[in-house]
Amino acid sequence: MVLPEIRLLQAAIVLAEELHFSRAAERLNMSQPTLSKQMFRLEQSLGFHIFAHNHQAAELTPAGEVFIAEAREVVFHAERAILSARAVIDGPTEILNVGKSSYTDPFFVSLLMSIQLPLFPAMKIKLWSNYSNMLAQQLIAGTLDVALITGVPPKSKLSTLEIATNPYYVAMLMGDELAAYQEVQLNQLERRLWVLLGPHINAYLYDQIQAVTSGKEIYPSDVYHFTSPEEASGLVREHQGLALLPRTAAWRIARDGITIRPLAEDRLRLVTSVAVRGDSKSRLVNEFVKAAGRKLSEVGQRGQSRLPLTG
Repeated sequence: MVLPEIRLLQAAIVLAEELHFSRAAERLNMSQPTLSKQMFRLEQSLGFHIFAHNHQAAELTPAGEVFIAEAREVVFHAERAILSARAVIDGPTEILNVGKSSYTDPFFVSLLMSIQLPLFPAMKIKLWSNYSNMLAQQLIAGTLDVALITGVPPKSKLSTLEIATNPYYVAMLMGDELAAYQEVQLNQLERRLWVLLGPHINAYLYDQIQAVTSGKEIYPSDVYHFTSPEEASGLVREHQGLALLPRTAAWRIARDGITIRPLAEDRLRLVTSVAVRGDSKSRLVNEFVKAAGRKLSEVGQRGQSRLPLTG
């Protein structure tokens, strides 16, 4: 079996995030025909289809979902191997691998990036992007040191510091009847078309929405799934749907005829936490998380810590 090139795996991962050839090609700084040829080469070498696609749109096949999840790990380890080797050449630099999602509030990312530790003056922070549930798995596997996660249920192998709790936001066309309200009630979603983050991205959040709405006997007329805010925006425009999004993602698409309102439902809240592996003995990680807690206190973002922070 011939293993695929890393650059082809990277291209497939970006396409899996965008599910749109033109947007993925733009992120990869290549033409759309070049990306299409690369995906054809990759699928030919593998002997199975990663994507089912029609013109510009792409959708992961069941085999593709499994492949992309593992491909992320392969690329992660390859990049980390280069960084670790470079650290040996350049000298004793402490590298802290921090994970974040594309849905993470940039404020929290900036806060973590600004942390400096007197005990580790040569510390460098390396950011890694993935979906929150995958970040949690990477923490447990030990390939990440710290991560900002949202919408991940409690896990016995993780310790977390809650930093924010926010409602979902409902994105809609400006002319929608719900735009007249300051916030949207759950029963106002009844018999409307819902645009939801796909279950393959975060099954916990997806199931939570289904459980709360079905418990109140509130059902959609139809459901469409998205992986990126921009894709949700397109579905709202095309189908006059209502998209449920995290706050930061909602603000990204609140323009050009789309407006947003908070969803007034206490049982559907998005909790963001700083997470580390529960049995971590790293002094660097410990000092970093304590510094993050102090920073959050300074800006008034307090949460109840469950992290075993030692002196």
